[in-house]
Amino acid sequence: MRYELAEDCADDDDAKPVISELRRAVLQELKMHDSFVKEWGLQGAKETPINSAAVKYTDFLLATASGKVEGVKGPGKLATPFERTKVAAYTLGAMTPCMRLYAFLGKEFKALLDPSEGSHPYLKWIDSYSSESFQASAVQIEELLDKLSVSLTGEELDIIEKLYHQAMKLEIEFFSAQSLVQPTVVPLIREHNPAEDRLMIFSDFDLTCTVVDSSAILAEIAIVTAPKSDQHQPENQIARMSSADLRNTWGLLSRQYTEEYEQCIESIVPTEKAVFDYENLLKALEKLSDFERKANNRVTKSEVLKGLNLEDIKRAGERLILQDGCINFFQKIAKSENLNANVHVLSYCWCGDLIRSAFSSGGLNGLDVHANEFTFEESISTGDIVKKVESPIDKVKSFKDILKNCSNDRKNLTVYIGDSVGDLLCLLEADIGIVIGSSSSLRRVATQFGVSFVPLFPGLVKKQKECTDGRSPSWKGLTGILYTVNSWAEIHAFILGC
Repeated sequence: MRYELAEDCADDDDAKPVISELRRAVLQELKMHDSFVKEWGLQGAKETPINSAAVKYTDFLLATASGKVEGVKGPGKLATPFERTKVAAYTLGAMTPCMRLYAFLGKEFKALLDPSEGSHPYLKWIDSYSSESFQASAVQIEELLDKLSVSLTGEELDIIEKLYHQAMKLEIEFFSAQSLVQPTVVPLIREHNPAEDRLMIFSDFDLTCTVVDSSAILAEIAIVTAPKSDQHQPENQIARMSSADLRNTWGLLSRQYTEEYEQCIESIVPTEKAVFDYENLLKALEKLSDFERKANNRVTKSEVLKGLNLEDIKRAGERLILQDGCINFFQKIAKSENLNANVHVLSYCWCGDLIRSAFSSGGLNGLDVHANEFTFEESISTGDIVKKVESPIDKVKSFKDILKNCSNDRKNLTVYIGDSVGDLLCLLEADIGIVIGSSSSLRRVATQFGVSFVPLFPGLVKKQKECTDGRSPSWKGLTGILYTVNSWAEIHAFILGC
């Protein structure tokens, strides 16, 4: 029916047959669903009340197809071809997420299907939605949506974007509303008992939470606020380099760090890939730790961090761009009164105040930050750093110390989220180590020491199979397996659900 309404509104001669073709494909899909009902002996399903989430979604689609969109006239009053095309575009904007989601799920499930499972109860469903014809239909509706949207204004495109997001949200609500008759591993908190369990979430900061490395931010603050070469510096202020000298010095330090870091990584990576060997990895990262300490000593001796105002640092932290979904994830944890979760940020960052300001801008003032700190004289940095977390060895020591200081009244489940070689030991020590991003040096070092990287979704499918087979899907550290994600949205869905 939604396709019929879209076809009626479409004024483009090329669009009408495409929509008609899509409509025929849907009719075939409905026939397939009917065959499932008969095959599974569910003839009485017609008397079963329709899930409220399904009703909500279908009502939304029908309302959109009828032109009941904020700021848009109803179909009976569409006087011009342009207005009719606009409603057709809105309708497809609301329907495209369904096609794309099912095409995505079909393909993902097909890739994970064990070839030996010829009797899988959902094999026909998976084959249908992973088929080339269905994948082509998903692309076809997306291309048609693009075509019908060409003549729309920016405001009208914003409406389509909102419709798309709303449709995807309703799809997720539909799947989330389905009853489960077996234990599940997702979301992680489903089996979490706050009276007995404590969820310990650890996260790196630079390039895990942030888009830009904090060292570059601090250096830029120093350069921007430094006096010009010809400016006189008051005697009662801490003497500073000129902005030009600072920029040159920082450039030299950055280049030296990059070159020597690559040399250090090269020196610690074994030539042949080994089975998982945590002890040898630990020894190798001790060399990297020595390098990081020497690099930090060069920075303090250079005095590039001398003379920064604490208020400037806090303002920069408040404006710091964080990865999409990062703040929302931590906010949801903070707002949950019954979760009993502790959050700790472990970072090489030179100034913990920058991290605290970045999170406080999102109302997150209760996160425990473990980082280095500037020393200040009357809110002006002296150039010295109180060095607390400089290296992979320091990070894993902090990680273990935090756990040691926890009370013994609950069992800890630890999750560590990181992106670099500096996080590797913590990632492996945690019950669940999650790698975000695609650091080549991390993968190179870890792989040569026998660490395996598993995309989170297939990893969870394997865990779910263990759970279904009656085995306990226990999480424990030092297995040599790390899970990879592309975004904080994946982490959010895994730990907290939708």
